[in-house]
Parts: sequence; C-alpha cells; structure tokens
Amino acid sequence: MNPILYAIPVFLLTLLAEAWMAHRRALGAYDIPDALTSLQFGALSQVSAVFTRVFTLGIYVLVYEHLRLFELPIDALWVWLFALVFYDFVYYWVHRLGHEVNLLWAAHQVHHSSEYFNLSTALRQSATGAFTTWPFYLVMAIIGVPPVVFVTVALIDLLYQYWVHTELVGKLGWVDRVFVTPSNHRVHHGQNHWCIDCNYGGIFILWDRLFGTFVEERDDEPVVYGIRRPLASFNPLWGNLNVYAELLHAARHARDWRAALRVWFASPSGGRGSIAPLDPAALRRFDCATRPEVRAYAIVQYALLLLPVSHFIATAPAMPTGVQIAYTSLLLISALVLGWLLEERTLAFRLEQLRWLGVSVLALLLPTVTSWALPAAAQACIVGIALVHMLVAGRLAPAPAATPRPIAS
Repeated sequence: MNPILYAIPVFLLTLLAEAWMAHRRALGAYDIPDALTSLQFGALSQVSAVFTRVFTLGIYVLVYEHLRLFELPIDALWVWLFALVFYDFVYYWVHRLGHEVNLLWAAHQVHHSSEYFNLSTALRQSATGAFTTWPFYLVMAIIGVPPVVFVTVALIDLLYQYWVHTELVGKLGWVDRVFVTPSNHRVHHGQNHWCIDCNYGGIFILWDRLFGTFVEERDDEPVVYGIRRPLASFNPLWGNLNVYAELLHAARHARDWRAALRVWFASPSGGRGSIAPLDPAALRRFDCATRPEVRAYAIVQYALLLLPVSHFIATAPAMPTGVQIAYTSLLLISALVLGWLLEERTLAFRLEQLRWLGVSVLALLLPTVTSWALPAAAQACIVGIALVHMLVAGRLAPAPAATPRPIAS
C-alpha cells in the first residue's frame, strides 16, 4: 500500500487547520482557487508516480544488485542515518540544478507557481519531475544503500518538507541555522531579487551554508511568492507542460542544433545579476474573480475526486494497462475541467455536464465491460448524483457577455 494514502487525511486536516488559523490572524495566506489548484497538482503527481515509480525504482534495484561497491547492512542504525543524510545531500544538488538548468526547471517550476505560501503549496508537485531527477540518486545504489532504505529515507525527506510551507511559524533561532524551517524556506519560494536561487536544502540547511547559497529572511521586506513569469492559470495540465512548450518553441527556432541544445541546459534566470529588482507593492496576483458559488462547487468536486484518485493510487499496480490508461484519462479530464471552472470559462460548465454524463454512463456499463461488480442500488445512486451535478453545473454557467474572459492559459 502506498504510504501517501495514509498521509492524505493528515494533509487535509492540517491544511484546514492552517487555513482557519490564518483567517483568524487575517494573514490572507489562502485563496480557494489557488489552493484547489495546488491540490490538483498534488493528485496528478501521485497519479503520474504510479507509472514512473516502477521504472525509476526498478532501475535503482538493478544498479544496486549489479553495480554496488559495498553491501551495507539493512539492520544497522548507522546505515539508515547515513542514508538519510546522504539522500538530503543529493537532494540539495538535484534541487539546486532544478533552479539552474532549464530542462529540470520545466518540471520543478510547478512547485513555485503558486503566488501563495501555505501547506497546500507543499502539495503542488510536478507530474514530470521523476523523468529527469532519478539518475542523480543512483549514486546511492552504487554506494550500496539497500532499496528499502532508499525508499524510506526518500519518503522521510519528502514528508519533512511539508511542514515548512507555512507563514504561521516565525523564526526559530538556532534551528533556522541547522535545519530547513518555514523562515528560510519562505525565502526559497520568493521572487524578490534577494530570494532568487537560494536555500535548496530538504531537511538540512547546512548544505546551503556550506556551498554559499543560504539567504536569511529579512524583516524589512516581505517575501513575494511565485515566479517572475507567472503561470496565470488554474489549469494543472498546462501548469505541468507550459515551460516545456516554451523550451520546445525556443529550440525549434534556434539557429543550429548546438543553440537548440543550449536552450535545454541554459539557466532559467541567467543568474541573480541578470534579474531586475522587484517592487513588492506593484505585484498583482492572478485572479479570475471566481464567484463564491463556483468556488463552493469546485470544493465539492475536489472532495469527490479524492475518492477515485485514492482508489487509483491504491489499486493501479494490479490493473491491466488499458484500464490504467482509461482511468488516468478520466482523472486528467476532471482536473482540466475543474481548472477551467475556476477560471470561469463558459465552455467549462458545458464540459462539466458532459463529464457527469460520462460518469453516469460509465456506472451503468462498468459491470458489463469489466469484472468489477457494481450493485444496481449503487448504479442508481451514481446516476442520481450525476444528474444533480449536471443541473447545478448548468445553472452555474455564466452568460458569455456578462463574464470577463480570464487570462488565457
């Protein structure tokens, strides 16, 4: 069983608690469309991991079995501690390269695309990152870190980073100088001139101090979150692919193959010296003026989507490939339509009706085309729910002339 499934309830409960406390303190740390988009990014990253994990972990096991230099004992505490520290060291360099190389930034920019900083931002993960980062961790297999130890410390490193995505925790004194904390991670997510390319550690901020990339949070200038070329979209599919599209366009129009190759390996920012200073007061966050009733509808839809997403993550390894692809396609379509609903696109409400029509048809056909048993009462319940949602989506659809067009994605 994927351990992330057990973490999902914890994520949601702590996220709701943070949102409530931020509201009580009038911090303005949350925006419903942005937070829902972050959660959609997180869901898609886990769906993608179903396919990439078999590939990446399989290669790790092969390298470990055939190329390892040492055989580290799995039952020794020092091996686990060494693996955790060494994994974080490798993560520092992978993370740093993710900001310094276009090809890696194309995946990692997803995590920085939110203009808010909260626990939902921690879940805004890339669906494509595993394709480019897995080779770096093979050094651990060569050293002899057993696969089960590698998987465990990787999960620990990932889960640790969840709590540092918050504005509710201030500076922590000496802890800020040793570990990655909310204070120094806020700087990492900033687009202020002094925040560019710094604080890359996962658990230990000592790597940044050692390699000269540490920057302390300032008291005289608030951190402005996001990226200099904002995503300006609630579409998680476009959010995962937009930088790849830009790089592909630039490479196709390069003067020769060498220039085209440099496009993929150049620096996204060109270094801090080439970035213009930012006036925090002049920043305007992306906002489609999503109506409250549409926000409420989107919250319900995300809550409902959690069920099939969790089911897919739990059962996908045992599914036939065709079923995996079909299931994934339905989840991707749902994410796309939900993003367009938050952008108040008129067509999205019609697509939402079609999506629920498809759900009702699928409920009726599922026992016939697959071996999954679905009682008649369950079929009737799903069809009834689908009809209600089709009616609600139709009533929510705005008049085209009365609704301003959102920024195109």
